[in-house]
Amino acid sequence: MTDAFQKLFAQMLEQGQEMARAFNPALEHFQGVEIDKLVPTIPAEMLEIWFGKTLNREGLDARTRFLVTIAALTVLGAQAEPQLRLAVRHAIEAGATRREIAEVILQMSMFGGIPAMTRALEIAQKVFDEMGDDA
Repeated sequence: MTDAFQKLFAQMLEQGQEMARAFNPALEHFQGVEIDKLVPTIPAEMLEIWFGKTLNREGLDARTRFLVTIAALTVLGAQAEPQLRLAVRHAIEAGATRREIAEVILQMSMFGGIPAMTRALEIAQKVFDEMGDDA
């Protein structure tokens, strides 16, 4: 990262914190990587309505849509950690197994590379651990 880009990025983060303070002073120290802790897991019925066949085109159910989302987020790498954490949780709620999620991530090593795959597996494992035996 160049110095100019790093400075720009720092300014963007500072502006984001200022906006957060303006909206809600309690958000002053909010870190974006923690956003998944604010969003509860969506119940399976709602997943199907929003991401499955009810409001979307026919062809893919919510489980499959989330597995495809996990694949895409894996290829994007560590920059998508909060989104990947949510997608893993929601995939489980939609009926995906831990094994299916791991297989999707492993398959993406061909497209995103070994480091992206490894990071995604680490993130998924953290989610599995947090969910315990419920997953």
